[in-house]
Order: sequence, then C-alpha cells, then structure tokens
Amino acid sequence: MARGVRPLSAEQTAAPADDGQGRPSEPRRPSAASRLGGFVLALRPRQWPKNALVFAAPIAAGDATNAHIMGLACAAFVAFCMAASGTYLVNDIRDVESDRLHPVKRNRPIAAGLVPVGPAYVLAVVLVVGALVIAFLTSRDFGITLFAYLALTTCYTLWLKRMPILDIIAVAAGFVLRAIGGATSTGLPISEWFFIVTSFGALLVVVGKRESELHSLGERAGEVRPILAVYTPEFLRYLRAVATGVVLVAYCLWAFDSAARSADGAVWFQISIVPFTAAIFQYGLVLERGGGEHPEVVLTTDRAILVSAAVWAVIYAVAVYRT
Repeated sequence: MARGVRPLSAEQTAAPADDGQGRPSEPRRPSAASRLGGFVLALRPRQWPKNALVFAAPIAAGDATNAHIMGLACAAFVAFCMAASGTYLVNDIRDVESDRLHPVKRNRPIAAGLVPVGPAYVLAVVLVVGALVIAFLTSRDFGITLFAYLALTTCYTLWLKRMPILDIIAVAAGFVLRAIGGATSTGLPISEWFFIVTSFGALLVVVGKRESELHSLGERAGEVRPILAVYTPEFLRYLRAVATGVVLVAYCLWAFDSAARSADGAVWFQISIVPFTAAIFQYGLVLERGGGEHPEVVLTTDRAILVSAAVWAVIYAVAVYRT
C-alpha cells in the first residue's frame, strides 16, 4: 500500500448492498480522504514491480553499471508504470459490475464506489498521454513499443479477455513487451534465448494465475470471469507443463550458449541453471497448491523463490560482470 494512504475501512470496502431486486446498489458517498486514497489504490502500485522487466535487457547485457543506460531504463520503467496504471483504470471501469461479484475484486476502488467513473477516465487519459510523451522522448523505438503495449492492453480490455487462449497470450505478451521495452529504450540487442525464456516464463505466470482463479472461485468462476467457464483444470495444467518445459530448456540452451561465447568463467553460466530450475520448480509447487492468483505477491514473498532468485542473481552477476 502506498505510503500515506490509510487502509480502507470495512464499511468502505464491503460489497455493495443489494437493492432489493438482486442487483448491487451503489455504495455510500466516501469522504474526501477515502476518495484520495482510492485514486492511489486504483493505480495499483503493487503491480508496478512487473515493470522492472525493463531492466532485464541491460542487466543481461552487462550494462547495469552504465549510468546512461540505466537512466534510460528508469525512464522506461516510469513510462510503463504510468501506461499500466492508465489501462488498469479503464479495465476497472469496464469491469465494475463483474468486479462487484468477485470476493476480492469488489474491494477495488471503482467497484467499491471510492473513485467516480468520470474522473477515473480523465486520469487514465492523462497517464497514457504522459507515458507516450516520456516514451517517445526516450527513443522512437521505445515509443513504438509502448504504443504496441497500450494497443494490446486496449484490445484485451475490449475483446481478447473473452477469447480462449488469446486472453492468456495477450497477458503474457504484455510481460514480453516490457522486456522488449528495456532493449528498445536503451538501444541494446536482445538474443533469441532471452526472448524465448521471457515469453514462456510470462506464459507460465499467466496460466498459473488462471489456474488459481479457477480453483479459488469454484462454481462461480465463469460468472466472475466468463473465460474461465471455457477452461478446465486439466487443460490449464497441460499448458503449465508445456510452458515450464520450454522455459527450462530455453534457459539451459541460453546458459550453454553464453558459456560458449565467454572467454573465461564460462562455468558460472552453467551453474546458474541450478538456482533458476529450483525457482521454477518452487513456483510450480505454489501453483499446484492454488496460490498463483496474485503472482506479484508470490514472487516477492515466497522465501524459497526469493532465496533461489538471490543465489541465481549472484551467480549470474559473477558470470556477466567478472573482471
């Protein structure tokens, strides 16, 4: 939760009351302080860590110590945070009725009545336009990348979220565009292995999210998110197995390819396979237990994943930044 924003009270975050005809009625008018806090929460700052993928390309390229490169990556991070928050607002406005039926999403500021629809639209436009200005000032290619991200998320909000398979691919593509944005904003090339690992890693996260939603919502899954009525646990488990297999094989090939190109210390790239595999397996265990509905929480709180990621980061840093 953002600093300075008070937690919403039980009365403010409660599901809208029934109007006597089976429909949720509008919540009572919130206070000015609650509304301000609602605007902050509606931007979903907890989702911003996803945009840290823009740093993947410069770090993998060994340019994390280059102040100019990292400055451009930071600008890309800010632009993606603004763009993502703008699209979250539009998505929440369009899904306000279905969100009010969800046990957790009904507490979102727009669904709970803390943020009026009109001002939310205005703020969304300001954020999106500001993000595009920053992106094109950073570089033309990054501006095009961010525009593609906005086009994709808009299509997802309007159509793709109701189309089987394409809804999963669209969300995963949003992660991939973040990683590509890190390359286009800094002018760094990305390898085919980097692209494959990022793509199928994102697919693994999104499939796990759908699988956990289907598990947690049970019979109401299709009512809250219509696309879940199409998927079965077996199909989603199959997709998860495919994504897991591809991301592990692709990372191994990437590690061995990097080792072959390395003049010395090649063994460190190969050793990095161990903690990477451990993190993927641990994430699979979390998904098997139905805990992947909020991947940003899992990836930042699960101790086994964090330890594996830290070990991987140290080993990979030694391999890339060795003297």
